[in-house]
Amino acid sequence: MKQNAAVLVWDIYTRLFHWLFAFAIGFAWWTAEQGGDWMEWHMRCGYAVLCLFGFRLLWGLIGGRYARFSQFLHSPAATWHYAQQLKRGQANAYTGHNPLGGWMVILLLLLGLLQAGTGLFANDDIFTEGPLVALVGYELSSRITEWHEVLFNLLLAAIVLHLLGVLFHQLVKKEALIQAMLHGKKVTADRASKKNILRGGLIFLAFSLVFFWLVSPYGVM
Repeated sequence: MKQNAAVLVWDIYTRLFHWLFAFAIGFAWWTAEQGGDWMEWHMRCGYAVLCLFGFRLLWGLIGGRYARFSQFLHSPAATWHYAQQLKRGQANAYTGHNPLGGWMVILLLLLGLLQAGTGLFANDDIFTEGPLVALVGYELSSRITEWHEVLFNLLLAAIVLHLLGVLFHQLVKKEALIQAMLHGKKVTADRASKKNILRGGLIFLAFSLVFFWLVSPYGVM
């Protein structure tokens, strides 16, 4: 990235995907906690996640430069090397996703796919069942339902890691990642307003803490 240069990195489709995917996952969790009539919306969220995954898979192949998997997926060796540099505070800045961030994108996509996919075969032993339960039978459906619940915990753990990574780059590395996912542009640290970076990080941290509280056993849901 050129010094003092603002670069359009995340196109509008990538940004829309990011926020819609996050909303669909969050709303799916909330509706599941409510149960009852809300389960219809829970299933719709699952369908939305599957559709969004299909879009992102296609966009990762034919989309803009920084949206393509080929641009941000690095080899395990290169990723490990980047992690060691990051640990020593010597990691280079990336215009798009860094090697660790790139693999986190893949992990979140796959967990989202598995979460929504298993939901197609799941049931709640009361009123709601996925549209493909008949294909596997009740016994296997019950087992898949258990996988569905375990996968959510794994997805939640990945989301926590993702949020921590964003906060690290926002507050420590002084990269305006949150703002970039809103307007699409990334700028070098000396061009970005440190006050705006800090404000964005604190707002993001506040929302993250509320999210963690809601999904914890001590939350209001």
